[in-house]
Amino acid sequence: MKTVVGILGVIWKLYIAIVFVITAIFLYPIIATTLINPKNKKTAFKMFVFWSWMFRFLCLYYVKKLKDSKLPRGPYLIVANHISYLDIFLMYSYISKEPFLFLGKSEILTYPLIKTYFKRMNIPVFRHNRRKAVESLIQASREVKKGWSIMIFPEGGIPDENNPKMMEFKQGAFKLAKNLKVPIVPISFTNNHKLFSDPSNFFGPARPGISHVYIHEFITSEEIESLTQEELSQKCFDIINGPILEENPEVR
Repeated sequence: MKTVVGILGVIWKLYIAIVFVITAIFLYPIIATTLINPKNKKTAFKMFVFWSWMFRFLCLYYVKKLKDSKLPRGPYLIVANHISYLDIFLMYSYISKEPFLFLGKSEILTYPLIKTYFKRMNIPVFRHNRRKAVESLIQASREVKKGWSIMIFPEGGIPDENNPKMMEFKQGAFKLAKNLKVPIVPISFTNNHKLFSDPSNFFGPARPGISHVYIHEFITSEEIESLTQEELSQKCFDIINGPILEENPEVR
């Protein structure tokens, strides 16, 4: 039975890859042309929202918001755990009204097609170059002042082991929040790893289904100011980790 499930998972991953490549190629000339002028980034954001909904429809992914708290007035920072590539693909349809940019690892710039989207639309973080990493935070600060919200995965990547057990947060997001004094919206993904596991895990789980997401109450700028950076990081970690432990008690 496990072999059958593994084979079906491989077939599903191949289907996901085909859908992603075809839709990326279809939208590439439209989005790339739009992004030639940086002033058109918010128009491009709407195209990414459309892409996310199209991807969900074609790949049979339904989203169930088990908690859907009211969002603050933008701009704000969005911090979430990271358990699957679905977290990225579906995010634009999770929060579609407030335009946001991803602050993500620079390794994405090596991916064909995606590198064009990412470089022009989002903010790469060169984690192994301290100077460039600081420049990324400075760029994020500029974008927030222009009205953009920022989406960050503070773990820095998908856990290699015991997914979805959360890894220790890196501090860039919380340093940014303290400096900018904007609210933080914590988000929990609890089962995306079961719907689409890391492609390198060839026989890992992959199937259509319902993605569980928790959009928690936002942390106000006043509360952020009252906390130390370490306290703020721990508070966000605990909020995000709560639903993960409830749905996945095996990772306690």
